[in-house]
Amino acid sequence: MNFTIKALDSAGGLRVYALDAPDEADARRQVLALGHHVVALSERTALWSAGADRINLIHFSQELVALLDAGLSLVEAIEALTEKETTPGARRTLEHIRSRLFEGRSLSAALAELPHNFPALYVATVKASERSGAIREAIVRYVTYQQQIDVLRKKVISASIYPLVLLVAGTAVTFFLLAYVVPRFSGIYQDIGGELPFASRMLMQWGQLLESHGGAVLIVIACAAAALGYGVSRPSFRIWIGSQIARLPTVGRQLHTYQLARLYRTVGMLLRGGMPAVTAMTMSEGLLSAALRPSLVQAIQAVREGQSMANSLERFGLTTTVAVRMLRVGERSGNMGEMMERVAAFYDEEMARAVDILTRLIEPLLMSIIGLVIGIIFVMMYFPIFELAGSMQ
Repeated sequence: MNFTIKALDSAGGLRVYALDAPDEADARRQVLALGHHVVALSERTALWSAGADRINLIHFSQELVALLDAGLSLVEAIEALTEKETTPGARRTLEHIRSRLFEGRSLSAALAELPHNFPALYVATVKASERSGAIREAIVRYVTYQQQIDVLRKKVISASIYPLVLLVAGTAVTFFLLAYVVPRFSGIYQDIGGELPFASRMLMQWGQLLESHGGAVLIVIACAAAALGYGVSRPSFRIWIGSQIARLPTVGRQLHTYQLARLYRTVGMLLRGGMPAVTAMTMSEGLLSAALRPSLVQAIQAVREGQSMANSLERFGLTTTVAVRMLRVGERSGNMGEMMERVAAFYDEEMARAVDILTRLIEPLLMSIIGLVIGIIFVMMYFPIFELAGSMQ
């Protein structure tokens, strides 16, 4: 769920945040972790977001970095981006940022007023870097962070396209055979007469049912698809589905690894940007599933009480054997942010290998299942003919 939150910072300034959280309580907790007082909270609808003056965050960040590298000041870079922009909505967004900079406000304060374009994580990264004057490095880190997350997501999506096409095609062929071909064979067998085998008789009955009530069956399928789509849009249903998938031995372990990779990469990026450990961990809480979130809350409390981050994460099941060793090395060297990003990269490679293996297994498995189902249908259709031919001989 997406929320828009208005909050007061320690200086009394009004901040606006756009957060993705499972519920209102979690969204409030994320803002309170920044030391701000929540004034108003509202849920953003998809229609509201779609009508906003959106810009491409990655392209904006890359162009801003290029101008800063060329020697332009921050204000000059924003002015240049505003002047070159031709899309009305994106130009209004950049003009808003430029006007706030002319008023003497910081870049993070200007970005915080545009929650539909700049997520809280991006704003927090820029804000942490403003203390050290390393805005350019912070933006580069965020772009790299987002691209690394997108790479794995694209691999998963591309790997699932072919199996999905196979599944849809196989289902369509099976439905065509049952609804059109099988009823024709049923009519032939009725004309010939004789007792059909049990399996063939059941197949013919299913075919006759689909032929006579095909419209009703399609309506039921459409209603089921709509109900599934509605359920997927509800956080509670997604949490339930996630918990069921997490129980699968191999898949559950890979999902756990994926969530840890996101957690480590986000916390590591914020730590490298100069953000305190507790704040960085709290801001990353929404990245975890509902099952792992309580463990992170307990780990945050342990860090707040003075315990080391590596030991806290290990104590509450948020590490692996390899990860905890690397995190302890990072704590000893004082380079925890970079080490957490290295752990995330290690996890990403492991996930990429798992996706590749799963893709190679699931494609031939799906083809075998679809071929087996279609083959069984054909055998049951022609089996009475084989028997008839045998009796005639």
